[in-house]
Amino acid sequence: MSQLVLVLDFGGQYKELIAGAVRAQSVYSEIKPGNLSLETIKELAPIGIILTGGPNSVYLPDSPQCDPKIFELGIPILGICYGMQMMAHLLGGEVASANNGEYGRVLVTPKNPSETPFQALMSHRDSLVRLPEGFVATATTSNCIAACEDVQRKLYGLQYHPESKHTDGGANIMRHFLFDVCKAKGDYKLDDYIDLKITEVRKQVGNQKVLLGLSGGVDSSVCASLLSKAIPGQLTCIFVDHGLMRLNEGDEIEEIFSKRDLHFIRVNAEDRFLSKLAGVREPEQKRKIIGEEFVRVFEEESVKLGDIPFLAQGTIYPDVVESGGTHGSTIKSHHNVGGLPEDLSFTGLVEPLSGLFKDEVRALGVKLDLPLYLVNRQPFPGPGLGIRVIGEITKDKLDDLRLADAIYREELDSLEEKPDQYFAVMTDTYSVGVKGDDRMYDPVIALRAVSTSDFMTAEYSPIPHEVLGRVASRITSEIPTVSRVVYDITSKPPSTVEWE
Repeated sequence: MSQLVLVLDFGGQYKELIAGAVRAQSVYSEIKPGNLSLETIKELAPIGIILTGGPNSVYLPDSPQCDPKIFELGIPILGICYGMQMMAHLLGGEVASANNGEYGRVLVTPKNPSETPFQALMSHRDSLVRLPEGFVATATTSNCIAACEDVQRKLYGLQYHPESKHTDGGANIMRHFLFDVCKAKGDYKLDDYIDLKITEVRKQVGNQKVLLGLSGGVDSSVCASLLSKAIPGQLTCIFVDHGLMRLNEGDEIEEIFSKRDLHFIRVNAEDRFLSKLAGVREPEQKRKIIGEEFVRVFEEESVKLGDIPFLAQGTIYPDVVESGGTHGSTIKSHHNVGGLPEDLSFTGLVEPLSGLFKDEVRALGVKLDLPLYLVNRQPFPGPGLGIRVIGEITKDKLDDLRLADAIYREELDSLEEKPDQYFAVMTDTYSVGVKGDDRMYDPVIALRAVSTSDFMTAEYSPIPHEVLGRVASRITSEIPTVSRVVYDITSKPPSTVEWE
């Protein structure tokens, strides 16, 4: 069993980044509620504990807290942001509301003159103003104590966020805590995870059948690959092709999974979905229709198969964390397009990826010999192009958008440094254009590209103008009904990544 680092969560938006940063160092981590009992912590026997950030003020009576006795266990503890403030507060220090909060990248100056000042991500209004007994400040900013420690008790605090890529040298800071303080062995490996899950699935399922709703996304595809390896010949995958996929994706999915040791069923339901969506413009209504229709198709196909006792899902660890860790007790909403009904007659739920983060799922896909274009596929909304066609959806609009999106992705795929997500949108704005001697009045295609580490915030990507010009030229040349292309330069917030 791998060594464990516990991440105790106090409502911090970066909790998954923290746990992911630990696993990136080949050290296993799990996220648990901040009020986890002392007895449970002792049973888990972690080699280290990390206290996350959070939105509260530690000095208020209803603020979340850990059991103060964890600081007496002798286990190394790192408090980050709220975690540092809470640790200091519980140990007799003082935290107060600061006149000037710090948000974004801030210059941090170490107390050790041999260490160089660096930029770190800050996001706080409260500050530590008096250290607990035994602590010393190890770094400051112009406004606050940025880092502190009590080496004797192996207690460490950081006001900034080392888990963020916006903190210079953040990975080295995490590595120092894990290996120099916690004495981690770095024994967490995905190969071990595959072997463990194969054993667990075989024990759970035996020789019975398993059904999986295969969307073609990364999570469900890796889930299908792992299960086909664990229980060859026992898995049935239903791929509902709603006609809202990107260019050639349906055929690519069929090509991949029809060759695996599983039963692959493709349901071509484009006409059915488009009929239900005819005349619908409001995005939430489109989402609801697509989700409900997916459920109906899935139900109809599953009934044809007879009695299959187990339902598999590509649930990943962030899904589990956000649901409060209650996965497995009920069938959760389908992770791509809509909620599967709770009265489906399955006796067991199989979730072999529920302990993994997205980057680990992608790495697992490579180990399971999935093609890189699928493993590295960008995030794609469950309703697919249904919410990238603004306004009413038609077959012609979908076909034009598919081609525009493929052109855009092909051009950006050639960049050495690519944005984290990029796609085309068929707007409902019409524009005058001229091709040859013909006047045109057709929809405008919008291009979107963002850079982000967590998708909770995102900056628009400054794509080189020559690349954008080439994309626009290709789109207007290769798609007869498009004569204008625009580029979206809005960050999140105030916008969202998707247009709908």
